[in-house]
Amino acid sequence: MDEPAKSEPTGQPDQSTAAAPAEGQAGEGATGESRKIAVLTSGGDAQGMNAVVRAVVRTALHEDAVPYAVMEGWKGAVEGGSFIRKMTWSDVSGILNEGGTAIGTARCEAFRERDGMRKAVRNLVAEGIDRVVAIGGDGSLTGADELRAQWSGLLDELVDRGEVTREQADAHPRLHLAGVVGSIDNDLVGSDMTVGTDSALHRIIEAIDAISSTAASHQRTFVVEVMGRRCGYLALMSAIAGGCDYVFIPELPPEEGWEGRMCEKLREGRAAGRRDSIIVVAEGAQDRQGNPITAKLVQEAIQDRLGEDVRITSLGHVQRGGTPSAYDRWMSTILGYTAALEMVHAGEGDEPCIVGTRRNRVVRLRLMEAIRETRAVKGYLSSGDYEAAVDSRGPGFRGMLDVFETMSMPVEIHRGHIATPDGRPPRVAVMHAGGLAPGMDPAAKAAVRLGLDRGFTMLGVVGGFPGLLDGELRELTWADVDSWAGSGGAHLGTHRSVPAIDQYYALGREIEKNQIDALMVIGGFTGYLAALHMVEEKNRYPAFDLPIVCVPASIDNNLPGAELSIGVDTALNNNAEVIDRIKQSAAANHRCFVAEAMGRRCGYLTLMSGIVTGAEQVYLSENGISLSQLSEDAARIVKAFEGGRDLYLVIANEEASDYYTTDMLTKIFEAESRGLYDVRPAVLGHMQQGGNPSPFDRTLAVRLANYAIGELSRQFEKGKRDGVFVGLSDGQIKVQRLTHMDELIDLKTRLPVDPWWRGLEEILYTVADKDFDKKLDMPAVYEAD
Repeated sequence: MDEPAKSEPTGQPDQSTAAAPAEGQAGEGATGESRKIAVLTSGGDAQGMNAVVRAVVRTALHEDAVPYAVMEGWKGAVEGGSFIRKMTWSDVSGILNEGGTAIGTARCEAFRERDGMRKAVRNLVAEGIDRVVAIGGDGSLTGADELRAQWSGLLDELVDRGEVTREQADAHPRLHLAGVVGSIDNDLVGSDMTVGTDSALHRIIEAIDAISSTAASHQRTFVVEVMGRRCGYLALMSAIAGGCDYVFIPELPPEEGWEGRMCEKLREGRAAGRRDSIIVVAEGAQDRQGNPITAKLVQEAIQDRLGEDVRITSLGHVQRGGTPSAYDRWMSTILGYTAALEMVHAGEGDEPCIVGTRRNRVVRLRLMEAIRETRAVKGYLSSGDYEAAVDSRGPGFRGMLDVFETMSMPVEIHRGHIATPDGRPPRVAVMHAGGLAPGMDPAAKAAVRLGLDRGFTMLGVVGGFPGLLDGELRELTWADVDSWAGSGGAHLGTHRSVPAIDQYYALGREIEKNQIDALMVIGGFTGYLAALHMVEEKNRYPAFDLPIVCVPASIDNNLPGAELSIGVDTALNNNAEVIDRIKQSAAANHRCFVAEAMGRRCGYLTLMSGIVTGAEQVYLSENGISLSQLSEDAARIVKAFEGGRDLYLVIANEEASDYYTTDMLTKIFEAESRGLYDVRPAVLGHMQQGGNPSPFDRTLAVRLANYAIGELSRQFEKGKRDGVFVGLSDGQIKVQRLTHMDELIDLKTRLPVDPWWRGLEEILYTVADKDFDKKLDMPAVYEAD
């Protein structure tokens, strides 16, 4: 468990790099001790920056390098002296869950001038530093690259001035640079998510959820202004996740007459049964003449045309503050770990890079190429090339624009004329199966509205497969699912039980009786298994010969073809919140906590909870637990408390061992404590399944439901009747046959084959345990460009 910081006080979600270089690529410097790596944060703060700093410092220490922090960004480099500080392990303790940046950030006009850059070089070289991890926006990273480009010339000037010796200059002939983009705007072209974006979405969605309840009470319209500068990511994703009516983004300015179209859409929404209207405006939104579209302008347009009382909420800097989300802790940790390795192993000729994310993997981007492509968006907008501006955000961005337009349109406009052989619209039944997962409701809402748009008759099955057996179905309209965008739980209900063989006939009769033409199962492993059995039995039961599509929703995150299931991000955020509180309670009492996380035999939730909370040890079902291991771990805990530790955190998968249960682990560690500390269990339980779904789970639910509805349309058009499942795999949504499940998952243990996340285990121990000295044989979580 991270101890409280012992030095400076601290100041808050449809993706190139390789792993550490091979032997012989150690780069300049004969030994690890000669490598000195500085980390700094510059520009605006963003939640998750502290996780990057922590990971850089601790990874450097593990690699026998010497980490430094440049306080207050480039200002600290220019000032030198106490602004450049050697860092220890404990200097970055207690900052993982803190917003802002513990090492400070500041604007520095002096750094823009050659004299300021020359001072920065002098101060860095004086400390023996020629490797820097810079965390900031495009402006900060551009300045860092300019320093790198001018480094040699500035050194020569310093030698001529007598401020640096020739020996010092020869020892540090170049600056090695790795950047990590810390910006809530998410405007870096080439990377799926920048540090702080997911946390900012959390702040926005918390506000929209709160506004929705008061807006519905008064049948009122709210205009919400969000940040993002010239990037509409925050606005678009919050509009989708919040179930909003209209959105203005910089990349796609509305055509002339937008005021009338917006008001007509709001009027139709009220006629369809909506009690509230929420419009999201990005701060950089403008019309096609370049005139700003402000929240005030939108308010006046609605008041003039509809005569409504419209309220404005400008969220401002609250979007950049507060506790970082789970994603902004674990992904930022990986980015910092990777950036540190880049600097440890940097060699002559290496290009400066940005460490980013793509398709849920870490990627290395050429620094200035990424910056140029990012800044090109401004040119696209100035020239009116809106297609290029949208395309620069990636295919997923354009797809979500289309989905939002469809889901927010109150009038059910049928884009197709698909019909069954008897000429009626296809009847598609939506149901949940398995344990509850936050995000089931947003997935069902998206399926209903997108299905209606394609001309389907959408049916809701109440209570899972038992409800289908009992004929508990009802037709769902656009308005029926209006409030489901951000709700926890499942309005349709869910059930873990699946039909037994002797119930197949009755199940088939209900399908025929209700004229069900296709089935969408949103749920977990039991739902997939029931669907697979139906596919396998369709020769005996003709009613089962229909299109079936399964959508992954399970906090266990153990479904085939799905790297991330709907619900697991919310569960991880729930665990982060609770364990943060446990850490606070333990800090005043020399205490070890053994927390138990859900997941059945899948250790994803346990491992990721360990990364986002700074746990020292995790026990996974995939690894098992041995008595010899427990003996070593108990000794490690004793050593930690003898060294002055106040608290220690262990997280165990609920089925990590049949014998060494959470209670047994607690007793073993208590028995070996020597009176240095006490031990408490903390079973996190079903709170992991509760609460409103996170922004990531809401948007993932929409993406997967959209793909599932598209798959049903394709099957209807081609006359197919396949059983399939959809899932996010390698960053892309793919569809695979249910009959191929056993190629991707062990049907007995319910564990996926070669899960991508196992490669993160080494990173957890690297940043959490300073005595960790083994390399784990795990799959890589990186990809090369």
